[in-house]
Amino acid sequence: MKTSCSEFHTIRGIRHHVRLWGDAAHPKLFLLHGWMDVSASFQFLVDSLKHDWQIIAPDWRGFGLSSWSHEGYWFQDYYADLDAILDIYSPDQSVNLVGHSMGGNVACTYTGIRPARVRKLISLEGFGSARNTPDMAPARYERWLDQLKEPPAFRPYASFEAVAERLRKNNLRLSADKARFLAQHWARQADNGEIILRFDPRHKTVNPIMSQLDQLICCWQRITCQTLWVISADGETQDGRSWRKDKPAELSERKGAFRNFSETLLEDCGHMMHHDQPQRLAAIIEAFLLTD
Repeated sequence: MKTSCSEFHTIRGIRHHVRLWGDAAHPKLFLLHGWMDVSASFQFLVDSLKHDWQIIAPDWRGFGLSSWSHEGYWFQDYYADLDAILDIYSPDQSVNLVGHSMGGNVACTYTGIRPARVRKLISLEGFGSARNTPDMAPARYERWLDQLKEPPAFRPYASFEAVAERLRKNNLRLSADKARFLAQHWARQADNGEIILRFDPRHKTVNPIMSQLDQLICCWQRITCQTLWVISADGETQDGRSWRKDKPAELSERKGAFRNFSETLLEDCGHMMHHDQPQRLAAIIEAFLLTD
C-alpha cells in the first residue's frame, strides 16, 4: 500500500485537510472525492496507478479530517475551495483533474468556470444534478425548514468493525479488508468510546436552493480541454434521480455540452468504481492522461 502524508491549510476560514501520495517532482494529479466520502477512499486507485504521480486529494469541508462549516454547506463553496487548493499546489500550471460523483460535478463545473486551469478532466459517475422544476420548490423549502428545527444526525457505532459491516452492506462488492481500511478513515472514536462518522450530519440537510442544470450546461460549454466520462455499468444514485433518470435525448444534451468529449463504460462495478475496479479504472485514467 502506497504511503500518504497529510497537510492542512486554512481556506476561507475552514481548516482543510489534503492527502498526498508521491513525490512533488512528479506530474500532479488531483483526485476529488464524492459526497459522504473521504480522500483516503482513493487509496486502492492510487495503489493501482503505474505511472509516477504526485497525487493531491483534499477532504472537502465537513468531510474526513477537514473542519466543519458553521454556516452550513453550499455547492458554490466547493468551487472556491478547489480554486484555492489549485493555487496552493499548482499556481502556474494547468492540472489533471479527476472527480468522483459529487467531486466529478465540482470538477466539471469548475473547469467551465476556469477553463485555462485544467489540462485534462475526468468525471467518474458525476455528470450534473437532477432536472429540477419550479413546482418542486414549495416542498423543498418546507423540508428545509423542518430540518432546521430537527437537524439530521448520524447514529454512533459500537466498533470500527460495525462501520466496516455497514460499508459492505452498502456495497456488496467491497471486500472485508477494504471495508476495514475505509472504516478507519470514515470514522473516529469519541471520548465516550463510541465510534462516530467523520462527516458533518448537516450535509444531509436539503439545500433550499435547487441546482439548475441549464446553468451547469452553460459552464460545461466553456470547457476547452479533453473530457472523459467514466460510467459504471451497475451504478445507482442515492436519491433515484440524477442523470440516470434522463431520457436518451436529455442525456445527449449533457454530453453535447462538452466540445472534446469521450466516454467509457466500466463493467462489473457499482457507483463506487474506485473501490470495485481500481486496477481497471487506473488503466483508463492513465491511458487518457498520458495520451496527447
